[in-house]
Amino acid sequence: MVRHPHAAAYWALAAVCLFWGTTYLGIRIALESFPPFLLVSLRFISSGALLLLGARLLGYEMPRGREWLWSALHGCLTVGVGTGGLVLAETHIASALAALFVAVGPFWNVGIETLMPRGEKLHGPAIAGMLVGLAGVLILVVPDVLNKGFRGPIWLGFAILQVSCCGWALGSSMMRHHQTRAHPVVAGGVQQLGAGLAFAVPAWVDSTVRGTAAHWDTQGILAVAYLVVFGSIVGYSAYVYSLSHLPVALVSIYNYVNPMVAALLGWLVYREPFGRRELTAMIVILVGVAIVKQVTPRSGRPVT
Repeated sequence: MVRHPHAAAYWALAAVCLFWGTTYLGIRIALESFPPFLLVSLRFISSGALLLLGARLLGYEMPRGREWLWSALHGCLTVGVGTGGLVLAETHIASALAALFVAVGPFWNVGIETLMPRGEKLHGPAIAGMLVGLAGVLILVVPDVLNKGFRGPIWLGFAILQVSCCGWALGSSMMRHHQTRAHPVVAGGVQQLGAGLAFAVPAWVDSTVRGTAAHWDTQGILAVAYLVVFGSIVGYSAYVYSLSHLPVALVSIYNYVNPMVAALLGWLVYREPFGRRELTAMIVILVGVAIVKQVTPRSGRPVT
């Protein structure tokens, strides 16, 4: 029996679809033990250090000079603002709802790219796809705003995640326009370590000034370990591997699978509400994302 030449890449893509979809639930579980800033710092200092250690043992060349600073800056925007915003948003809204709002990330990628020098310009089909996705978001947000105003949890979670998506899109666009010679795993390690160290400052302030305490219980530690190993290290490495062996359009399928995995797990573990309105919104949002990704193949938003 002849083995498919890209079998490993397809398995890697399956891992991305599964593990990145589970991180939303992992974050919610970890937040029961750790404040959001400390959670982000612990996770990415650990994953960044482990990635760099592994890269060193494998003989990958480390960045030099300003490449360290550039990679760390990119990490503060993508991993820091991007995933940090997700963690903060999950203190207000359910993990499944957060996954739906994150699904509109490609819209921010397209918008930021149009503002960059020699960036891809916005055109009719992309705008139409964004409007479709926006309609799906409105299905979720408008009832909350009408009932609770702009202080309702769904609106707050949505607003935080738009800042999150914008930070990820800006950092991703800067990375495309500022190439590095470092191996992607090395660059990813520096980015995650930089973001983790940056979040150590607000984590310390949160602990000493506000007196926010962490509970170092078994559940919380295991949740952080899961996020480090399967969300940041395995998930990220699988993403890089699949992206280097498969078409971008095929790899981007994780954008559609992750929200469904998050919704299923959120309902199974926490009985998070996911009724007709949420299902309708998910379908509309993913249709909009599909349109945008079809006409702008470089739009994408990996979630580590």
